[in-house]
Amino acid sequence: MAEAVTRAAAQGPETAPLPRVISRRMLIVFVIGDILGAGIYAVVGEVAGTVGGAVWAAFLLAFALALLTAFAYAELVTKYPIAAGAALYVHKAFSRSFVTFVVAVAVMASGITSASTAARAFGGDYLAAFVDVPIVPVALGFLLALEFVNFIGITHSVRLNVVLSLIEVAGLLFVIGVGAAAVLGGTGDPGRVLEFRPDASIPFVLLSGAGLAFFSFVGFEDSVNLAEETRDPVRNFPVALFGGLAFALVIYLLVTLTATTVVDPETLAGSDGPLLEVVRAGAPALDARVFAVVALIAVSNTALINLIMASRLLYGLARQGIVPAVFARVHGSRRTPWIAIIATALVAAVLVATGDLQGLASTTVVLLLLVFTLVNVSVLVLRRDQVDGPHYRAPTALPALGAVASAGLVVYRLADQPADVLRAGILLLVGVALWAVNRAVTGRTETIDPAALDD
Repeated sequence: MAEAVTRAAAQGPETAPLPRVISRRMLIVFVIGDILGAGIYAVVGEVAGTVGGAVWAAFLLAFALALLTAFAYAELVTKYPIAAGAALYVHKAFSRSFVTFVVAVAVMASGITSASTAARAFGGDYLAAFVDVPIVPVALGFLLALEFVNFIGITHSVRLNVVLSLIEVAGLLFVIGVGAAAVLGGTGDPGRVLEFRPDASIPFVLLSGAGLAFFSFVGFEDSVNLAEETRDPVRNFPVALFGGLAFALVIYLLVTLTATTVVDPETLAGSDGPLLEVVRAGAPALDARVFAVVALIAVSNTALINLIMASRLLYGLARQGIVPAVFARVHGSRRTPWIAIIATALVAAVLVATGDLQGLASTTVVLLLLVFTLVNVSVLVLRRDQVDGPHYRAPTALPALGAVASAGLVVYRLADQPADVLRAGILLLVGVALWAVNRAVTGRTETIDPAALDD
């Protein structure tokens, strides 16, 4: 969501081709950086409260689900190397503008809920390492500050993403090192990593935990927005997607094994900054505030990127006449979509004030699982569409399994956490209401152009 979403500006449809400057190595780092954000820093404790000590098992299951959908994205991005993502794929598969619109709204809403999750994490125990203040006011101020940055204009280059990614990875490696040193020093209980909650069925707690852990793997799909700027995307995208996910899995497994070895699941579950608890317990002589700074950077970067994406997507929909044109207004000097920025900020503020960290993370997952279901189906539908040139082809069984697994997990979340699914549904209905009002007032029935949403 970093590079492509910042290119939205008031310009005509005629634009110069984007230079292909992103190498395979840069793309891999981008994928890793998009995955390793606020998720792992924020939801480990929530997963521990759901599963018990075997947090790693929930993350492994979440990885398997993400991997299935990554195969679908690998085929589609190499077949259609255009910076438009899921909306483009669904539009090509079904040729229904309303379905394409709903997908675009789901992606936009997931950006807002993800930013809101990060805002709650920012205002929790990581910030409390410096000052003890209520979460909601801090989270609202955090959103206001980031949207101000969004308003004055920001260029998120891949190089900046590399720097921030290195900081995030360094923080996680530090946690792993602290945990390893603690275990070697006789601190902690390695046996906890095989323990599940005794009061619930293991398959059900694993599904619930995986539904939360999946939040830590989202982000790999954003890299397809760099398709037009990547050198040899047919060869480089599959390597970047699978390599980035594999790297994230290794880091996550080591972090989760470390976390529950050093700190008991109950303590992790009770903290908004679970990895800070690991540092405090594993290295009490170190100043935990250093790690808190790294964590705050990680969640801030995640929130900012998602707020930029959401505001630009709303702007793109308005520019095409799909939602009220007011959202397409651009500030005269800053050249940023200020009405769209205010609108997304208000929605995020409502979410922060009414939802907790676990609920907002779960809502993000539900929204993206709906998108992933349609993307996996689109792969199979588009097999009849022949294109010039070679492209990656996923084994047919994998997108089929991805569609079933994604839809099945949504159904499970509906039974397990109906409030989170309801919240996702309300956000989608708000988008549909904007579409209906705009159509009733203007009488315009233009079809949506997915490729224009990221211009």
